Amino acid sequence: MQRTLRRLLPEASPISTRERLRAALGALMGILVTGMIGGLALRADASLPALIAPMGASAVLLFAVPSSPLAQPWSILCGNTVAALVGVTAALLIDDLFVASAAAIGIAIALMMTFRCLHPPSGAIALTAVLGGPAIHELGYGFVLWPVAGNSLALLVLALIFNNLTGRPYPHAIKPPTTDHGTADPAPVQRIGFTSEDLDEVLKEYDEFLDIDRDDLETILRRTELRSYRRRAVHLDCASIMSRDVVAVAPDNSLKEAHDLMRAHHFKALPVTNDKAEVVGIVTQTDFLDKANWTKGRPRIGFGQRLRLVLSGKSAPSDTIKDIMTAPVRTVSPDTPVADAIVIFAEEGLHYLPVTRSNNKLVGILSQSDVLVAMLADVATQDADIRLSA
Repeated sequence: MQRTLRRLLPEASPISTRERLRAALGALMGILVTGMIGGLALRADASLPALIAPMGASAVLLFAVPSSPLAQPWSILCGNTVAALVGVTAALLIDDLFVASAAAIGIAIALMMTFRCLHPPSGAIALTAVLGGPAIHELGYGFVLWPVAGNSLALLVLALIFNNLTGRPYPHAIKPPTTDHGTADPAPVQRIGFTSEDLDEVLKEYDEFLDIDRDDLETILRRTELRSYRRRAVHLDCASIMSRDVVAVAPDNSLKEAHDLMRAHHFKALPVTNDKAEVVGIVTQTDFLDKANWTKGRPRIGFGQRLRLVLSGKSAPSDTIKDIMTAPVRTVSPDTPVADAIVIFAEEGLHYLPVTRSNNKLVGILSQSDVLVAMLADVATQDADIRLSA
């Protein structure tokens, strides 16, 4: 019986109970408050509907799948407005209800795809304008302003507030790559496997609308590719390849002391630890370039960084490491697989990872060079195994 039910139910990505409750609560509050707003706005005019049914479908998109291209602000506002205009026009020009309904839906879809504002509930908006009866027909093009535009705007504002408060950034946007250096070179994660141009060509061949942002799709595929490597890689942990004789600095060390250490050891980064050997940050060459100025051969806090520290309410700048270090810092544990570290380096654009125990005490540091050597050794081992098996 359970196997039969599984076959009947469509496949879906795993969704947590928390996310289901979040979406349901959002839709409940969105529709309730939108209806209340409509009721208050129309208290003096009972002839106008406070809330129309298509808003229920819009609520599903805005609160349950806020990352969908169909749920973005331009989609709901432009899509619903275009559909309402088309529906009212069809109802006025075509007497036959079925013909008017068909024309309203077809033209609305064509225009929404042209204006890149496809929103499925807008189809119901177009039909409501045609089939809504005398009360709707009497509104004429006023139907576009209320209830369509009014309901849409109220629901959108509520979705903006609720989604962002509950951890779902809305409108949905792709974060820029952390490794964008302002050059023509792609980010490291984009230099392996397929290219963006490959994906664009496949999407052209597919030639169907996908209910997923194109950049989201590329991110998912690239992460899948990286995790595929992790599954195939020979197991090595970070403790096997990390540097153990680590040179660290304290937050109160001067910028000059830290810079002299980096030059003496030819390091490009130094972990920052407190008096308990706990990692509290990391200072890199980039921190010195971006946040410090040089006066008479000594690094000092730059004006921009000094102003940011003052405005943030922190203690007065003192030309020490704590003024320019990056904190909090990404770390890994000694038993973290090297393949996982590769994913972190590639996705987050990092060059060094402090290695810490569960108590956050520093035991080593891992660099991209360490990982590269491990990868080359892995390839050499696999080649040797192939030759021996042959």
